[in-house]
Parts: sequence; structure tokens; C-alpha cells
Amino acid sequence: MQSHLDDYAARAVAVGWRAAIVDSYGPRGWSRGFGLSLVCTGMTFWGAERAGDILATIHGLSARADIDAGRIALAGWSHGGWSIMDLMTMPLMRDEEAQVSGAASALLDGVRGLFLVYPYVGFGSRSRHRRWVRSPAVTGIIAARDHLGKPALHEAAYDSARSGGCAVETVTLDATHAFDQPDEPLLAVSPMRRDAALTAENLDRMERFLAGL
Repeated sequence: MQSHLDDYAARAVAVGWRAAIVDSYGPRGWSRGFGLSLVCTGMTFWGAERAGDILATIHGLSARADIDAGRIALAGWSHGGWSIMDLMTMPLMRDEEAQVSGAASALLDGVRGLFLVYPYVGFGSRSRHRRWVRSPAVTGIIAARDHLGKPALHEAAYDSARSGGCAVETVTLDATHAFDQPDEPLLAVSPMRRDAALTAENLDRMERFLAGL
């Protein structure tokens, strides 16, 4: 959970949405160190499993009187984007699909749009070989210098969305993976670099996307 998510959430609120940030680690008792060493490296908790968190969130929020369950947008960064994309490939005819019980496909009927920022689309990502079974509007942000996947790999994954009937817009930025995350020691010893100008541009882009849904 990092501060750039608060910045994006504030932009959603600015154009009339109610925003919720989902913490998949804290409720499981997982530290950031655990996430970086085991989840980010693909050792555990792949996107298809984390997709259950998205369904649980939609289920819980949809029960609130201040939520319009027929007008939902999902946004995901890196592993979160992977989870959303995997979820879009699931018919949800069986509980085991998203590792959560009661995962009825109707929960996703109100999902109108996806805003995906440098999602992971490498080994283990279902969008590499499975057609999407839902067709929300999609904006995909591709980092040209993403060390986890070249732009062509991202476009191939988005082709799965297009084949499922999605209207997909992709935007390729001259940036690295995690270009909008706060400065921290990890970025200094990795291929990732923060870009403040592109971050500001992307915040504007998400605001326009949500305003148009």
C-alpha cells in the first residue's frame, strides 16, 4: 500500500466516483517484505488467486447503500493488473476458479471499465492464452522499458481482451515498471525509476477515463 494509490483514488473522487483501495497483504498478515520477496517474484499468490480479492471487494461494496453496483471501474497496477486481467478470463462457473466461494459471474455485471497500469503479463498470466469472457472498456498503460515484459507482450495480452469484444486503448510511455510509485531505496537498486512528469500525466489520464465511463 503506497501513497500513489491515494493520489489516483483522489482523482476518481474528483470526477464523482467512490474509491476503495484493496489491501491483499495486511489482512493475511503479510508484510511488505513478504510481498516483495515471495509475491512479486511469482513464488506464491498468482493473479488467478488474487482475483478472488476483487470479487470479495465487489461483493462487500455492492451491499452498501452508497454504492452503485451497476457502475464499477477496476484499476490495477502490476500484480493487481494481472489479477484483474485473469479475472476477465474466468467464466466463474466453479468456486475454484478464483479461489473463493460464491463467486457468481453476475458480480461483474456492473464493471464498465478497467484502467491497467504496467500489469504483469508474463509467465502465468492467463491473458497470454485465454480469451476474455467480459467486455468492459479498457485503457492499458504500457511502460516501454518494463523489465517484466516488452510492449509486444502487453499488446498480445490485450489482444485477448479485444477478441472478447473489449474496446481497448493502449498507451505506451517511455517509462519503466513502477514509474509512478514513490521514491524508495528499492527503486535505486532496480531497473525501475520514478518519473514525476509521467505520473502527473497518468493521473490526468485516469481521471479522463473515469469521467468518460
